[in-house]
Amino acid sequence: MHVQDTHHWSSATAAVVAPGGGAVSAAVGNGRADASRTTPLRVDAQRNLEHVLRAAREVFGELGYGAPMEDVARRARVGVGTVYRRFPSKDVLVRRIAEEETARLTDQARTALGQEDEPWSALSRFLRTSVASGAGRLLPPQVLAGSAGSAEGGASAGPAEEPRVPQQRVQPASGELRLVSGQSAAAGGSDDGGVGALLDVVGRLVDRARAAGELRADVSVGDVLLVIATAAPSLPDAAQQAAASARLLDILLEGLRSRPA
Repeated sequence: MHVQDTHHWSSATAAVVAPGGGAVSAAVGNGRADASRTTPLRVDAQRNLEHVLRAAREVFGELGYGAPMEDVARRARVGVGTVYRRFPSKDVLVRRIAEEETARLTDQARTALGQEDEPWSALSRFLRTSVASGAGRLLPPQVLAGSAGSAEGGASAGPAEEPRVPQQRVQPASGELRLVSGQSAAAGGSDDGGVGALLDVVGRLVDRARAAGELRADVSVGDVLLVIATAAPSLPDAAQQAAASARLLDILLEGLRSRPA
């Protein structure tokens, strides 16, 4: 897994691309764009946008969010100017990818929660679905947030502690994940890119499995997210990657389960 440092979000200007394909090219104040300047994209522009987003997911998934925009443009087979016309800074593109990934993880967790009656089955289904989709390589920077502060000690002592989520070191070469509070991870303001909803639904999966006695009492929401991040390696061969992810997840799931005294 590659975890890399990201810069702070740019709030001066942004080209906001609506999930449905419309584009907003506007000045941004306090993170909000002028919706009145929304215009539909031409067919070729929409196609380029889709290529850029697909390429960004692949590049950031393989190299981390520190990968340059030039790599995204090369993968999308467009000029780097085309990328910057849609996303005037890398921060804007990273935010788009991260928010989409957060929404996908949240949907996967809700599906598992709603369709699995057994608490352990629900939690393990969420983990397997998330890892199989490669979600761990695109966990958003709000969750994997750079910090110069020292790590909090150890894993959660139990359900009374607030959920904690992985945080990356400022030095990307180390590859070490640290743990911080969910509140700190979303400290950037009320617009947390959906991280709060993700932590909430994963927290319910964790609480159910713990209450049923199937999950170790010291396992936190942060530990579950760490499993997703750890069990999604980026390997050049797709078959090897799938096999390695499945095997590693089996081992990690065994480590999460409670054992009879």
